This record gives sequence, structure tokens and C-alpha cells, in this order.
Amino acid sequence: MPHEPAPQSADELDAEAVRTWSSLALAALDRAREDIDAINVYPVADADTGTNLYLTAESADRELAAAFEDVTRTTAAPSLPEAVRAFAHGALIGARGNSGTILAQLLRGVADVLGAEPDRRAQAPGPMLAQALARAAEEAYQAVAHPVEGTMLTVATAAARAAGAAAGTAADVARAAYDGARAALAETPGQLAALGRAGVVDAGGCGVVAVLGALWQALSGQEPAPEPVRGRAVPVPQPPQPCEAQDLGGPAYEVIYLLEATEVAVATLRARLDGLGDSLVVVGGEGLWNVHVHVDDPGAAVEAGVVAGRPYRIRITHFGDERRRARTERVQRAVVAVVPGEGLAGLCGDAGATTVLARPGEAPAAAGLADAIRLAHAREVVVLPNDSEWRAAASAAAEEARADGVRVAVIPTRSAVQGLAALAVHDQDATFDEDVVAMTAAAGATRYGELAVAERQSFTSVGICQAGDVLGLIDGDVAVIGSGLPETAEAVLARMLGSGGELVTLVLGPEVPDALAARLEAYVQHGHLAVDTVTYRGGRYSAPLLIGVE
Repeated sequence: MPHEPAPQSADELDAEAVRTWSSLALAALDRAREDIDAINVYPVADADTGTNLYLTAESADRELAAAFEDVTRTTAAPSLPEAVRAFAHGALIGARGNSGTILAQLLRGVADVLGAEPDRRAQAPGPMLAQALARAAEEAYQAVAHPVEGTMLTVATAAARAAGAAAGTAADVARAAYDGARAALAETPGQLAALGRAGVVDAGGCGVVAVLGALWQALSGQEPAPEPVRGRAVPVPQPPQPCEAQDLGGPAYEVIYLLEATEVAVATLRARLDGLGDSLVVVGGEGLWNVHVHVDDPGAAVEAGVVAGRPYRIRITHFGDERRRARTERVQRAVVAVVPGEGLAGLCGDAGATTVLARPGEAPAAAGLADAIRLAHAREVVVLPNDSEWRAAASAAAEEARADGVRVAVIPTRSAVQGLAALAVHDQDATFDEDVVAMTAAAGATRYGELAVAERQSFTSVGICQAGDVLGLIDGDVAVIGSGLPETAEAVLARMLGSGGELVTLVLGPEVPDALAARLEAYVQHGHLAVDTVTYRGGRYSAPLLIGVE
């Protein structure tokens, strides 16, 4: 059950105030997200800043709610330090996009001050809140590789400055911060050329104003006055048609992941990622970080994370120029695909899909897929789970999206090669039903095989395998047990082509040599002259070999 915000006394700054702030901020961003999306022109005009801020706040609110729910008869309600740390941690692990990542660091800065133990918090609530907002702005600037004025960083700094100059209760300080942020937001078009050309204020700054308005409301019980533009959290100019002169260049991919690493390793990572792309933001601390960067080589960005520590919850999104233009407004249809490899993520991204990268052994998460569906920013979404274990998560995510008014279809693809076959016939110009039927038919007409290496002795449908044996699976069942990759692959191909086929798709894992692809292509050509072969690299995290026969 959602938390019902309760007004706080004018100088009460406790765990319940943080809980109320979170609920009000989430509601404010929910009301404003479509309008914020509509004016998003920097750093990428992809109409998702409001959505990213909302998803980040939603994750923060969920973590905070869990902290309050985790109360037993012998455990008191969370303290202020516990509540504000949970709030910041939830934002960190759920941060989305450039704006959401910066918001997470702003909340972490607040938590660094309000989350201190009582003996370290000797100040009155008002000055302590002002110090927390100052720390938030400072840490957010430090998290961004190349800070730019006229952005949410500028708005947060102005809010902190106004809060520091205020005197009185925590509510008085929050009101000063809110007013300072609104004044700074109005100045952003004159500070950043992209905003001035489009005639809009900074989208991320709108989010900062909404969050600070919620803070003031939580502490005072007074709701911010209605804004001139209906449905918007702050007064912003009516957005014009997309600016034709706007530069839509820049890196092709957005890469986001959580990273477990030391501060020393992260310092090296920052330098490496800064050389790969732009819009670099690394937030967090105490061993857990959220990494965001725009690059042309997503594999290199993930590889840098592997060198630094343990990356997980990896998301790779393609920024096709045509897609950027289309997403200035909500697009009609999008495809979301779960992919088991960086190379496959790039391949599906180039085909226009939003991708969720699945790592071996990673438990399927409906929340991650639901986020991807929302970030696709479409009225209709086709989901390709590409693994039988992801189908339940995909269905749960689809139900969540349908509750938001999005039309969603889950095609029961059980392998990435079936997903590739479905993407190959995807047609934006067809009706939704026609497109789903065609994609489902293409996936269903594709038999899939996979080669894997046995980790231990076990029983299979064709006998007992030993650790190190090569297993050839067809349609999910072990069909061949071999000692070598080439021989086992040929045996699997022979069985799959025994019932006919027109196209063989080979997806090679990161350690598989090109010579294997050449050998298998020759094998197919020798025995099946009318069958074509296409080969891709699956990249890191993909299986040694995936085979599709259409």
C-alpha cells in the first residue's frame, strides 16, 4: 500500500519526513515526466529525462518503503540516518540515464550529512539541511566528468546557495532552496546554447525543482502553488517543433551498469571511460557505483568495468539518429530484447531495439524489463525474452506496462537466434497485430541450437556427460555429447538441417576462433547447397556457439 504523506511540523526533520518527501517527489515527477520528456534537448534529444528521473525516484521510494516495512515487534522504526541512507541507496541502484544518475548523487550528498550518527549532527535542523544541500551539489559536480552550466547541476548549486543564506526552520531552508532552484531554472536557456536554440529550460533542472518542491511540502505541509503550464512541475516555455539545426551527432550507445569496485579502481575507470565517449557520470561510494556513459563501443565500456571490478545490471541502449528524432514525441512502436552478449546487444540495437543485457547466472528481473519498456517511450512494445527463463519476468513486466496504458506483446522466443529472426521481419508500418504475428511466425520457424561446456558430471537425455564435455543442445534439450567444439557443432548442424532449412545463423562466443565459423560455413555449403549462412559475434557473456536454422 502506498505511503500517505503526512504534514510535518515546521522544524521536524526525521525518518517520517524523509518518507513523506520521497512519496511527494515521486508523485511530482510522475505528474511532470511527460512534460519534462517533451523539452529534453541536452545532452541527447531523446525525450527520456522525465522518465529517467521518475524511474530513479521510484527505485529510491521502493528501497525506503522496504526499510519501513522491515520492522518487527522488537525493532523500532528506522532512524533518520537509516531512512536517508536507504533513500539514497535505492536511487543509486535504480538510477537511469544521465539525469537519474545525477539525482542519485544529489541524494547521496544529502545522506552524507543527514545520515551521520546523532553525535555528529549537533546542528539545528535548518542549518543541517542547508549543509546537506550544499554537500549534494558539491558531490554531483564531482561525479560528472565535464560539468556544464545551464544544467541540473547549476540549478542544484543555486538551490544550495539560497538554502545556505536562509535562516530559520528546516521548512524555511527548504522553501529558500525551492525558490532558488526555480529562479536558476529560468536562467538556463541563456547559459546553454542548445536550450536557447530550442527555447526551453533544462529538463533535468525541472526535475530538481520538482524534488525540492516536494521537500518543502513534506516539511511545511504547504503544497507548491499551481504552475502556469498545466501538468508541469515548474513553469517552462511551450516547446517548439524539434529544431532542425540541432546537432544530433555524438556517440551511438548509452551504457549503464552497477559496479562493485574500490575508489582507486574507479578513478582509473573514469579516465578510461572519459577517453571512450562523453556524458560520463560515475556516482556512489563505499564499494558500489553506478556508471553512465555515452560511447560508440559499448563492449569497450563494459570491458573497462570488468577491469575495474564486477559490473552487473548492464543496460545498453542504441541512439540511432532516426530514433532520436522520433522520440522527441512518444513513438508508436518499439521492441525490447533480452540479449546474452554484448555483440548481440549491439546487433539488436542497430536494428532499433532497446536491449537488456543478460549475464550467465543472473536471475531474471521483471523490474529491469519493466524499466526498459518504459524507456522505449512507445505506445506499443514488442518484448523478446530470448530465453525460457526470462519469459515469466517478461510477462510480469508486460502486465506492469499495460497498467500504464502501453500495449505490450511478449513473443515467446527461447533463444537469441529466434529473436534475431523476429527482428528481421519487424515492420513499423504494419499494424501492431500484423507485426506481432509476423515476428512470432519467424521466431517459431527458427530451430535453435547451442553449444555449452559441461561443468560437472550429470545425466542428460542422451547419456552421462563428464566435466569438460561439449554439449550440443537442440531446442533446449541435450542432443549430442562430444569432446571438441567443431565436431559437436557439425553433429548438431547435421541433425538440425536433416529436416530442411534455408538459412543458418551462427553466433560465436568471445573465445571461439573465426576458423570455426569458416569450417561450419564450408560444412553447410558442402552438404546443403541451397542453404545460406550468416555469422555474428555474440561478444562477452554469450554462449560458445548459438545456431539458428530457418
